[in-house]
Amino acid sequence: MAIETLVQDNLMEGGFTAAEERRSIQWSSVIAGAFASGAMSFILVSFGVAIGLGVSSASPTWRDASTALALLSGLYLIIQAIVSFGFGGYIAGRTARPAPALATIEDDGERRDGLHGLTSWALAVLIGAALLAIIGAAAIERSPMRSASGNASTAEPLLSYELDKLYRAPRRPPNTDMREARAEAGRILMTSSSHSGVSIDDRNYLVQQVGALTGLSAPDAERRVDASIADSHTAISRIRRNSVIVAFSIAAAALIGAAVAWAAAVAGGRHRDGEPLPNWMASSNRFHRGRRAMPVP
Repeated sequence: MAIETLVQDNLMEGGFTAAEERRSIQWSSVIAGAFASGAMSFILVSFGVAIGLGVSSASPTWRDASTALALLSGLYLIIQAIVSFGFGGYIAGRTARPAPALATIEDDGERRDGLHGLTSWALAVLIGAALLAIIGAAAIERSPMRSASGNASTAEPLLSYELDKLYRAPRRPPNTDMREARAEAGRILMTSSSHSGVSIDDRNYLVQQVGALTGLSAPDAERRVDASIADSHTAISRIRRNSVIVAFSIAAAALIGAAVAWAAAVAGGRHRDGEPLPNWMASSNRFHRGRRAMPVP
């Protein structure tokens, strides 16, 4: 009786241990998969930028970044996410320890490997977002607008070319400080993208400022202000459209990457155990060279 009780206790303890191992996440595999995803993503993004798929421009307002380029860049972001997260998910599933012997349910093993891939995807996304936030904060801190003056506005990096054209003058005193005037004009031009547009009072004020600072006549100052308002509206609309396309592509790439990381981790776990891929991935079994049962003579 004592022996039977001891055996039952050992079985129960082993069952609890096996169940706990089935539910646990192996962080070494997760971290390896996340680093692999990050490295592959860096390589692919760098390659995409090198061949001109970055939605950026030497122009301060991105005016030569067309919608077609934004769409192509977004598609490339999705493709690189599929490759990068698939690579990282496969490594996370392949390097994870196999499920214990008591885990005989097939779906439980797939779920365990898939969770490793999904966790590595989440860790890679969080690391990438943290790095982008740090780089962005450093770039803002070192930007000329940050160190120049409190009169600078958010319109300066977006509409700097329009502001240059607005206050362009052949003759101007050498020590003229234009920062306050440019900041105020930039804030006015930013309203060109609103539903009501630039108000009549703001337009008349800009005409007076341009005439006073450039020496232009009233009709010439009016034409220049009207042209700047139209150019600013076009530039802001283009920047907004491209930003929406790229932001949507990034979100879609992240969501698709989660599904790809799960599937790749399941495939990596099957290859680790020497088993064929599940039925929903049967088309890829021809690439598997795992252990096969030898025919019995």
